[in-house]
Amino acid sequence: MNNLRSRVKLETDGQMRTGKDVVVAALLGAEEFGFATTPLVVMGCMMMRKCHSNTCPMGVATQNPELRKKFKGKVEHVINYFTFVANEVREIMAQLGFRTMDEMIGRVDKLEINELLRNEKTKDLDFSSILYRPNLPQRIVGRKIMEQDHGIDTAYDLKLIEFAKPSLENKTKVTGDFKIKNINRTVGTMLSGEIAKRYGAEGLPDDTITLNLTGSTGQSFMAFGMKGITINLTGDCNDYVGKGLSGAKIKVKLSKECTVKSDENIIVGNTVLYGATSGEFYANGKAGERFAVRNSGATAVVEGVGDHGCEYMTGGTVVILGDIGRNFAAGMSGGKVFVYDPQKQLGIKINHGVINSSDIESLIDTKDEARLKDLIEKHYEYTDSKKSKAILDNWDKEKLNIVRVIPKMYKKLISEYKAV
Repeated sequence: MNNLRSRVKLETDGQMRTGKDVVVAALLGAEEFGFATTPLVVMGCMMMRKCHSNTCPMGVATQNPELRKKFKGKVEHVINYFTFVANEVREIMAQLGFRTMDEMIGRVDKLEINELLRNEKTKDLDFSSILYRPNLPQRIVGRKIMEQDHGIDTAYDLKLIEFAKPSLENKTKVTGDFKIKNINRTVGTMLSGEIAKRYGAEGLPDDTITLNLTGSTGQSFMAFGMKGITINLTGDCNDYVGKGLSGAKIKVKLSKECTVKSDENIIVGNTVLYGATSGEFYANGKAGERFAVRNSGATAVVEGVGDHGCEYMTGGTVVILGDIGRNFAAGMSGGKVFVYDPQKQLGIKINHGVINSSDIESLIDTKDEARLKDLIEKHYEYTDSKKSKAILDNWDKEKLNIVRVIPKMYKKLISEYKAV
């Protein structure tokens, strides 16, 4: 055994509501406890299960300003709830004879099955393996007792932070060239953290820090990327690019030596722009699955996406100049998506749970033609995309193959705001 348990914390969640739940989880070995539904109810959620539709009547899960006014939750309510939970935990710990949580971790010998609660459905359940406590060597404690070295002291971002000091301290524009490998994870995140520490959510002016990178990036490249950072990457990316993007610009293109067809090959991985709130993303190729899931404000142009694209999207603009996968736009309640669809595949691959045929419009029937053309021109300028150039060179013909997807409720809200 490598004693990994001494270097990691175990977390449990799911139906955590009371102090007893915490104690049972701790006795089973948990050290951290995730609460979700009950604190949400404490803040005012009435479990309408409308989170995906942007129509939450309590103002919890919505971006509609009128519905948000109905939110009555206060932080004091949540504090009060957790105080009750903590008090119950202390009472049960006292009954069991424990003074600290550490003493309680993994003590499954303090648990037993209540046979009086057995019924026809549960009579054959065997919990012996769950309640088994192995005889551990003396050197293994059974809980976290030492810190793990995550290599933060040698992180790639440290040299980016050093390079960007003039920008961080004086907002001076800087531009630099760097090589990158796929062992470099979350590149740009620590740098973004430094910007957020100094300038908050506003970040820096656009293009203050320009980084020209060459190579393949590791996972979560530019996660939570802040406004003021511009990335020009020649190469390709792993999963989770731009997760939680917060204003940065990311441009990904193939090297000049690459001969593959960009609109037939994936250049960025899965779950790109997950939960992005602002910023721009341009890729000279296809994205993997779950592209722009929960996007609420970022703008993106890519040459194709895999399954589950734009799922639960609530805002922002996405332009797809190629194929889409199945279950497209499932639960999408806001934002605009433009799809280049000469093969008329959208109607087959879209999820009709929230979006239906009335939410799909030809570009020529909308007022977004100039906006869309501008985005495609930027895509060509930033990535040298042959697909973008072909569409722009035959714009009067190709624009007829572009459709817009916009939820009818979102479209109605936009109209109402413009009228005001």
